[in-house]
Amino acid sequence: MTGTSLLIWGMIFGTIGMGFFSYGKKQTAIVPLCTGIALFVFPYFISNIYALVTVGVILVIIPYFVRI
Repeated sequence: MTGTSLLIWGMIFGTIGMGFFSYGKKQTAIVPLCTGIALFVFPYFISNIYALVTVGVILVIIPYFVRI
């Protein structure tokens, strides 16, 4: 169950990351662009499901609070 959960959460955060990346590239906004790249990459390095969800939620929230 843990492997399946990691795969599904990684896919969800990767999809959200693709949205942030394309928005950041289109609008030339650096924060969504970097957040999108981070959302693509971080599931490969975290193997704990609770840490994966926590880091993913924090990364998804960052563009709403950081406006550059």
